[in-house]
Amino acid sequence: MRKRTNSTYGWLSIIIAIASAVGIYFLPEYKFWFLAVLLLNVLYAFAFGKRYGNGALITCRLLVGALFIFSSFTKGVDPLGTKYKILDYLSVYHMEWLNSLAMVLAVGLILAEFIVGICLFTKVLPRLAVLGATLLMLFFTCTTLFDALYDLVPDCGCFGTAVKMTNWQTFYKNLVIDAVLIPLILNNKQLTNRFGVPVQFIIAIAFALGFLGFEIYNYRHLPVVDFMNWKVGKQMTVQAPEASHIYLTYRNKATGETQEYLSPSYPWNDSVWMSQWEFVKQRVEGGDDFLGFTALDEDGNDVTEMLLNTENLLMFTSHDLTKVTDEEWAKVKAITEAADQHGYYVIWMVANEPEYVQQLRDKYDFIYEAYYADELEIKTIVRFNPGLIWLDNGLVKDKWSAIDFTDALKIF
Repeated sequence: MRKRTNSTYGWLSIIIAIASAVGIYFLPEYKFWFLAVLLLNVLYAFAFGKRYGNGALITCRLLVGALFIFSSFTKGVDPLGTKYKILDYLSVYHMEWLNSLAMVLAVGLILAEFIVGICLFTKVLPRLAVLGATLLMLFFTCTTLFDALYDLVPDCGCFGTAVKMTNWQTFYKNLVIDAVLIPLILNNKQLTNRFGVPVQFIIAIAFALGFLGFEIYNYRHLPVVDFMNWKVGKQMTVQAPEASHIYLTYRNKATGETQEYLSPSYPWNDSVWMSQWEFVKQRVEGGDDFLGFTALDEDGNDVTEMLLNTENLLMFTSHDLTKVTDEEWAKVKAITEAADQHGYYVIWMVANEPEYVQQLRDKYDFIYEAYYADELEIKTIVRFNPGLIWLDNGLVKDKWSAIDFTDALKIF
């Protein structure tokens, strides 16, 4: 009889957690009601966590493990995206001195999530995995609470670009995980594995090396699963059901003054201004925006629709041309010359100021037409800098990172 009662304690909390997670995502207008339910569920887990039955504890372990695996996968396919998000956090917390380590921090954070998740799910080093999950959730819960209260970063990127949530939804999601994790913390001594510790460490290291290789591949060769707008096979169009507007907030580095701009109506191509102001956050009003960017010519005219109605358009992208290497320029030249011979239209989409683009034209005579967009917008088209995308009347035919530029020659 007691065993059945213990099981009831656990299943009740798990059902509340799962139901709350679904409700939070689909019914955000009831967020404060969900907050009350979630906080009570966390307290319930603390009070009755030791009474959970084995089945409930196994379910808690699998749920937390699966969530960590999913979270790490959605970020692991796009480690550059996580790097950009970490840079946003370093900026709002005035820790820019760590910017040079942003990529290392991104890869390390994603890897830590994966190791914790896979070890929980497979019950390898389970007690150490629970400790890791506890430390990560303390960090994530506190960070997302500050995000929700002060709107520091508009999207934490917890699930990469695969799942978009508001800051409050993200915080509530973490409370759901906390409620399921707490019983594992309270019953940590029950988590054992029949394999010896050395064998478990070898298995964990093998998981880590495999996933690290996965991250490195996606960093060098673009995401194997693209969750962003400009994915291969998607038809891009400027006709959205409802007009949307992207507002960007920048902070003056010297005075701390903040200013919000309607994109792209701000001096993004003024190098002096950009050196004095730093990006803080963005928000979107209106309907869904298929493109997420606006292309301008040197006179500020919107040429987005024109470009998306062009056949066989090869568009090189770069959010920072100063970082393009001589080896990459050589690959660009080979592609540009081959494209000219086969009737393809080659352009550049950049975020640098026109004066610098002209300097490059003088140096490299194969740089023809260049158009301009916001740095953040360009990063969503092709993650790598520089990148290449093949469009045919707005249909995304293929994309390449600079490392794979030679593969683009196969289309001719």
